[in-house]
Amino acid sequence: MRRPLRMLLLSLACSTALAQAQVSSSSTIDVPAGDLATALNTLARQSGTQLVYRADQLKGVHTAGVHGATSTEQALESLLRGSGFSATRDASGAVLIERDQAAAERPAAPAAQPKSTPANPPPDDKPVTKFETLQVTGSRIPRAQIEGPAPITVITAEEIKANGFTTVPDVLRAMTQNGGETQSQQSASGADFSPGAQQVDLRGLGPNHTLVLVNGRRIADFPMPFKGRSNFTDISNIPIGMIDRIEVLTGSASAIYGSDAISGVVNFILKKRIDGTVLDVRAGTTTEGGGSSFDASIVSGFEHGDFSGVYSLEFTSQNPLWAYDRDIQDSTLDAPTASSRAARRAYLRTDDTDTYLDPGAATCAALAGQNRGSTYHASRPGWGPYDPDLDDYGPGYYCGSDKSIGYGTILSKRRGINGYASLSYAFGNGSEWFADLQAGHHTVDIFRDVTSWSYMAPDGNEEGYFNNQATGGIEYWQRQFSPEEMGGLNRGMIETTQRTFGITTGFKGTFGESWNYEASLSHSRYDATISWPQIVAARANALFLGEPVGEDDDGLPIFDADPTRLYTPLTRAEYDSIAARTVYHPESETSTAAFTASTIDLFALPGGDAGFSGTLEVGRQAYDLNPDPLATEYYYYSWRDSDGHGSRNRWAGAGELRMPVVDTLNLSLAGRYDQYRYSGHEIGKATWSTGLEWRPIDSLLVRGSYGTAFRAPDLHYVYAGVGNDETSGIDYYNCLNDQADDCEEYSEGLIRTRAGNRKLDPETSKSWTAGFVWSPLDGLDLSLDWFDIDMRNQVQDMSVDSILRDEASCRLGDLDINSPTCVDALARITRSSNGSLYGIYVNPINVARETTSGADLSARYRFDTSVGRFTLSANHTWVKRHDFQQYKGDRVEDEFEVNSGFDIPRTKTSASVTWEKDAWSATLHGERLGRLPNGWSYDQVWEDGDPGPTIAPTYRFNASAQYTFGDHARLSLAVTNLFNKMPPHDPTYTAYPYYDISWFDAVGRTVYVQYTHKFGGSPL
Repeated sequence: MRRPLRMLLLSLACSTALAQAQVSSSSTIDVPAGDLATALNTLARQSGTQLVYRADQLKGVHTAGVHGATSTEQALESLLRGSGFSATRDASGAVLIERDQAAAERPAAPAAQPKSTPANPPPDDKPVTKFETLQVTGSRIPRAQIEGPAPITVITAEEIKANGFTTVPDVLRAMTQNGGETQSQQSASGADFSPGAQQVDLRGLGPNHTLVLVNGRRIADFPMPFKGRSNFTDISNIPIGMIDRIEVLTGSASAIYGSDAISGVVNFILKKRIDGTVLDVRAGTTTEGGGSSFDASIVSGFEHGDFSGVYSLEFTSQNPLWAYDRDIQDSTLDAPTASSRAARRAYLRTDDTDTYLDPGAATCAALAGQNRGSTYHASRPGWGPYDPDLDDYGPGYYCGSDKSIGYGTILSKRRGINGYASLSYAFGNGSEWFADLQAGHHTVDIFRDVTSWSYMAPDGNEEGYFNNQATGGIEYWQRQFSPEEMGGLNRGMIETTQRTFGITTGFKGTFGESWNYEASLSHSRYDATISWPQIVAARANALFLGEPVGEDDDGLPIFDADPTRLYTPLTRAEYDSIAARTVYHPESETSTAAFTASTIDLFALPGGDAGFSGTLEVGRQAYDLNPDPLATEYYYYSWRDSDGHGSRNRWAGAGELRMPVVDTLNLSLAGRYDQYRYSGHEIGKATWSTGLEWRPIDSLLVRGSYGTAFRAPDLHYVYAGVGNDETSGIDYYNCLNDQADDCEEYSEGLIRTRAGNRKLDPETSKSWTAGFVWSPLDGLDLSLDWFDIDMRNQVQDMSVDSILRDEASCRLGDLDINSPTCVDALARITRSSNGSLYGIYVNPINVARETTSGADLSARYRFDTSVGRFTLSANHTWVKRHDFQQYKGDRVEDEFEVNSGFDIPRTKTSASVTWEKDAWSATLHGERLGRLPNGWSYDQVWEDGDPGPTIAPTYRFNASAQYTFGDHARLSLAVTNLFNKMPPHDPTYTAYPYYDISWFDAVGRTVYVQYTHKFGGSPL
């Protein structure tokens, strides 16, 4: 069987967990003659080595056995001699037993009586290379047949390099199953809540529903919550140079892994073996300018008797790419409509009707040096005083800049170093000590925007209006601080220092006649120092407005404020007097102690021996935001954050059973119970899964799986402290009381107060898959799998609109005002003395339901020609439906329909073609992203006749070429975004940067040159 089938077999590994392999150093190995499959199982048990083969191919094949072999390699070589099969190591590191093409026509060795085999048998024509044990996300049971009931996608280090990927987020973004909207490096929400972090979102169910593992172990969450709400795992710091492969399983997997694995599992397998020392150096730059990068890594290992290890060090450096470096987003003039092309308001003054008060051309001319010389006397249609002659509002004048919009970073500045080591010591009794250690230190600098100010009241009210005694009117002042006032853009960076540490250690070996065990302790920690530039509200109020001189009859503060003060540039000292940095020290950690026992022959069935694995776990998880105490008060302008800290303990018991019912039919069962304890609460949840594999003919596997899953409440959903943000809502009470025709006219701004909820239940899901794998031709493999996930009790914040509707019904007598609903609704709403809405209190609750279903298709074909070997591969995901219901009784929302407000594609495709000949290889990789909503559909305002409502599918290509010099040096060239494609034009996307940053960026074509050198060991 050729290499592509070996790779496909690896990628179709079953179920949902890590199969930890064992390595033994027993003195001699004895395996009796007989059935080859039984002999291989015996060898695996004696040596602790995991062997990968297809049992159906070994039916009727016998072996002469082996006696007195001193190594697993010798034993395996003897067992396979004359069988028509051979053992080879794949690029992934797996040891695969496959049909020997050169001997395929020879008859299999007949059954023989046991006989002695020399301790040092002579080598045959195809010697077995030294191998390591195989880890497969799929099951904890050591198993030979790696196809399973649930599809798994495997991405190897070679594929990562060939396809032109240079970061882990790039790799996962290309995955067709990764269909959710996440935060880019340009995301304002990401900059505010989780700067420098990046996520993966399988099936579009949210990053917190994808479980991320490294070497099969949980790692600590990013210590700040996603969008200020839920916990998630940061994938940006996982060292790409140390990855051996990435295994991705989609669907409910809690029966193996416990909480979090609702939409799937992403398992990063780091390198465990290296012969020699490998040095990699890569430099890259964009062809449009900016964003240059440099990466270097070294991987090496050692073997001193029974003590061996692999260690590596990786350094990364990414220079920032500024928005003003790209023509597509360096100015408001890039906007798609005339109104959105108006200059940005650098200095603005209005009256109480929001009519712009003209500063005059001379005032703006005096500011022309601001914003790198781009400030001028600008205007916006319809914002000036009413003109009776035109029966319309005239232009509103202000001092603005077209260019100040382009100060943000498209790519962050990043510097980082990662270290990793995997160590083991084999004892003479067949047991082994192992340890994996990881440590990382990264600095990430992001520029979101220049700082700004308008009047903020001591109670946090940001409406900004005040009674100006100097002019006799109600006014609103707003201004931004230019780079010249700040002392340069670098002073406005959001600065993040990230520190990660992880360790796993334990023992593994054998006991009894056929049992393997592993006892481990793992600990992972993520802490950071994050510093945001801020304006101190009270100091800025005093600098621009002076001290308040009273309060008018409407409750507005009175200031005696000369307008010329608004339009006077600040000196560096003045800016420093009102500027500050708010510094957080968030941290998170997770620890787990686990014991696993497994066997490959628990009992016999007609199809072979049943395998079993049982696991016990205890663990603890904790987080602490450690915010700047001033940030939880109304101290910084437009910023009042919440604190959050807490921990929980858990224990779990799980079991798996794999049963070959008959030769062509396998059944898998798994069950698990988890219990979480925190703050006097206990949450227990049982989950289970089952899978079926049927092979009616040698080249066809029909498979299916069903499973339940759950997610324990996010720590921040539970423990979030009180914090505020701004929203809006319709005052239904006053609207209905006034018997108004259109309640939309009663929309008001609100201060939304939010806190955690310690009474949350776990989210739950059910999922199933069904499909097949077919190999109709040598070198050709096809798979098609249907998926269906139904998630219930999803945690969402309470609906502001629903609370306001309940309040109106209660106050107007439609509901009993003494009912629990009314008591709760009325307690959540605060009104001003004049009866207008002011604030509302919400917290997260279990309420939403989300469902998705569709199909994954993959194909791979490898063939040889006179000009070289070609490998074609393709993956496609089609989502039939993705529905969301926020509250029971609400309309079920189709996330693909027009004006849904959701931003996910129905289809994603990736494909590649690779050519190899002698020292040369080259790959062309392409990605297709299906239709997405345009700006107006996303904002839920699209109407018939408007442009859209979708943007057309987009395509992006990468290319790479490699040349190997001799045996130990390789030069590679990779080009990402080969045709320099920019984001698609959307005439409705009027918000800066005028395209959908969740899916696109303006980085453009990037060229990388990489040199790899191997010192010692086998050839590259």
